Amino acid sequence: MTLLITGGAGFIGSNFVHYALAHTPHRLVVVDKLTYAGSLLNLEHALPDPRVAFVRADIADRDAMTRLFAEHRPGAVVNLAAETHVDRSIDGPRPFIDTNVVGTCVLLDVARQFVGEAQASAAIGQNPFRFLHVSTDEVYGALGPSGQFSEETPYAPNSPYAASKASADHFVRAYAHTYGLPVLVTNCSNNYGPYQFPEKLIPLMILNAVDGRPLPIYGDGANVRDWLHVEDHCAGLLRVLDQGRAGEKYNVGGGNERTNLEIVDAICDVLDELRPPASNAAFRGKPAPVSYRTLKTLVPDRPGHDRRYAIDANKIRRELGWTPRHSLGEGLRRTVLWYLEHRDWCERVQAGRYDRERLGLGG
Repeated sequence: MTLLITGGAGFIGSNFVHYALAHTPHRLVVVDKLTYAGSLLNLEHALPDPRVAFVRADIADRDAMTRLFAEHRPGAVVNLAAETHVDRSIDGPRPFIDTNVVGTCVLLDVARQFVGEAQASAAIGQNPFRFLHVSTDEVYGALGPSGQFSEETPYAPNSPYAASKASADHFVRAYAHTYGLPVLVTNCSNNYGPYQFPEKLIPLMILNAVDGRPLPIYGDGANVRDWLHVEDHCAGLLRVLDQGRAGEKYNVGGGNERTNLEIVDAICDVLDELRPPASNAAFRGKPAPVSYRTLKTLVPDRPGHDRRYAIDANKIRRELGWTPRHSLGEGLRRTVLWYLEHRDWCERVQAGRYDRERLGLGG
């Protein structure tokens, strides 16, 4: 089967490409616009594989998507193309509307036309077409000190990013209900792991720490997130694509609730072991801190910052047998090691795009 993977040069997308290559015989057509957070550097180990074809295109370009479907005739779409950083959505929502809402609508409509034509010509084959739309837990809004998001939790997005993803989710549902398009939706918790652009919390903290820079933590640092290793997420996506019931949605969570302060402290502890401050060249000529924890700096909070997210992933566990393999401690250690061993990648993906400056103040 041919999988059409949109956003395949981004963080989750590139990890999904690598995972699908390792765990399926499928041919992969990878589509990406290559914005600041999408890079062919993320795919340099995948592109030489003859099963992979890369197409640079915008999912909001209907003509390009129509040509893509006609040429490659995918058996399934995995829609991972999205603008994802809440801070950037606060500074400028328009790209989030263009990609997350308009782009998803274009993909849905082209897929609907493709499936209709294939059914009319009896060319759909034995394996029915599937459209997997990958979304976020942020569409549900914020939780109090207790409770979890289930698949039945009402949508209440609080950031422009979350609103754009919620809108896309609703269009996916509408295309299933109105046109019978065989869709699946997943809503995941916070991902971490290799190839994540350094604007996000975990890679930002790792890179700032080893460079001896402050570790900026929003507000009081007590905001809670549920953390999911990206490889576990990719395994869940593949399980949903293969075994999920068309028309259903599945929450994918790691079951690892931590405050931002706890995450930063855990990163610092791993770095204290692997790259002790006393031997770090970043502190040459000045007193080295006893621990990277001393670099923590509380900064003004993000506008409208959701206090807590937590995912109830019982449905995907019960119905599809998926469970995460990585503990948070082991996953964080592997992630820190990856960034330490791939400093060249870090410098190249940031060059001319991002200097780890503060975003999301809404100015």
